Amino acid sequence: MASTTEVAPPPTPPTGTTNPAARVLLDRLGTRVKKIDDWRGDLAITVDRAAWVEACTLLRDHPDLDFKLFLDLCGADYLDEREQRFEVVFHAYSVTHKHHVRLKAAVPESDATIDTITGVYKGASWFEREAWDLYGIVFKGHSNLVRILTHRDFVGHGMRKDYPTARRHILKEPEPWLVKRPQGDYTVVNIGPSHPAMHGAFRVQAVMDGETIKDAEAEIGYMHRNFEKMAEERTYWQIIPYTDRLNYCSSFMNGHGWALAVEKLLGVPAPPRAEAIRVILSEFSRIMDHFVCIGANIVDLGAITPFFMLFRVREDIYDLLDACCGARLTVSYVRIGGLAADVPDDFVPRCRDLIKRVNKYTDEVDKLLTRNSIFVNRFKDVGTFSKEDALSYGWVGPCLRGSGVAYDVRKDHPYSGYEQYDFDVPVGTVGDCYDRYLVRMEEIRQSLRIIDQALTKLPGGPVIVDDKKVALPPKAEVYSNIEALMNHFKLVYEGILPPKGEVYGYTEGANGELGYYIVSDGKKFPWRVKVRPPCYNIYQAFPQLIRGGQLADAVAIIGGLNVIAGELDR
Repeated sequence: MASTTEVAPPPTPPTGTTNPAARVLLDRLGTRVKKIDDWRGDLAITVDRAAWVEACTLLRDHPDLDFKLFLDLCGADYLDEREQRFEVVFHAYSVTHKHHVRLKAAVPESDATIDTITGVYKGASWFEREAWDLYGIVFKGHSNLVRILTHRDFVGHGMRKDYPTARRHILKEPEPWLVKRPQGDYTVVNIGPSHPAMHGAFRVQAVMDGETIKDAEAEIGYMHRNFEKMAEERTYWQIIPYTDRLNYCSSFMNGHGWALAVEKLLGVPAPPRAEAIRVILSEFSRIMDHFVCIGANIVDLGAITPFFMLFRVREDIYDLLDACCGARLTVSYVRIGGLAADVPDDFVPRCRDLIKRVNKYTDEVDKLLTRNSIFVNRFKDVGTFSKEDALSYGWVGPCLRGSGVAYDVRKDHPYSGYEQYDFDVPVGTVGDCYDRYLVRMEEIRQSLRIIDQALTKLPGGPVIVDDKKVALPPKAEVYSNIEALMNHFKLVYEGILPPKGEVYGYTEGANGELGYYIVSDGKKFPWRVKVRPPCYNIYQAFPQLIRGGQLADAVAIIGGLNVIAGELDR
């Protein structure tokens, strides 16, 4: 009698799931779809690793899905928790349908391999290198699967759960060649890692034919401290100061994004007053970040006056942050469920005065630069990047909008009350340095519009949620009330205990979508935290942008991309 093998039916989507990605993947892949989750508004689809490339291609190319914007790819280690130790996690976004999706595949430790998706998304290259570097997951077919955040003498894979956090490895002899060693009359020029025009500790090796860049490769990892590994041994509160160090030009926004991601995990919103203050300070931080980008970029090209103007008013914004929390650069002002303290009494008039000053100096810089023939010649038709390439690499923020894609998280997926504010999303038409500059200049003005409306509508009330499982009690009560003292002790000792599950929280950082992928096992420390840093995708495309151009153009391009080394390396 012939034996029969029963095939398990594919999973059914959770009740209430409206995202068509689940339907399309189930129709095309059948039983190769292993699991479908829809929790906290996040759709997560787990597929067999043999169907990994096919699933990613379907997400990108199916007309009902159109997930052309590559966001993030990472590994996760479930040592002693699951039969198949590793998991590869991919995030994408559909600009046309305004949906996020999370695709996952389990990978066994005995055969830690999965096919590369670099043929589907150009931006996957560095992310797959990172997953191999930190987890040891091999992406078959990847053309250059080498370490990226650690050095070539590093032993092991630092993000594995059984890797000792204190272990160190000495780099004995750096590898000098990033590009293929050139044959012929070419010169190899190292730009960085400590050159002032690079805006951080990262390196480009360019093969020069006279002043023309024939080939180029980029290298990062000089500032890597593995924020994500540290996050696995810190409470959700303790991670807040570490987020400040990601993009230190607009640190408040990093904490804002982290708090929203954890609040999404907990299902606990912050009070309206806290959310309005978060919006105001985030928009001032965005303005500061754009000031740094424009001012420093102009200095690189030889002009100093706009730099002095923009950095003068930037100091005034720092003064406002200082008045709110006692810190200027890395503020640590946000708390899970709200803010550390309320703003000072003169907050509103101070912000109003600051709006006038930002407007004045922005207008002055506009007059100096926008129609300046020297400036225009250095920026127009330089560093042009198409909409299709921008989406495939995973560009976001002003760089993506400069290439003509009007995606802004604040407008398409409002958070913290952004839906109640009237503002426009500027976009470019050419995708060159000049468009990226114009987008940032207009975003400064739009941020001022948002701040003005938020100040007008600023509600009263508390700035921290009234939830004993999330927020510390007021210090005065801790010193005078035994219940408050016990509550304080339990929260500090046990930490916030979120439910088991995973979320992807995302906000519109100064450089675009800043995402936090959090996996919780219900304990005081997160099981996995993955930062989706905007600069990582943007800088990955830099070699493509400068090939065939002039060396002087490379300086103009890197400043306009506004790559922040702390965010890049984490």
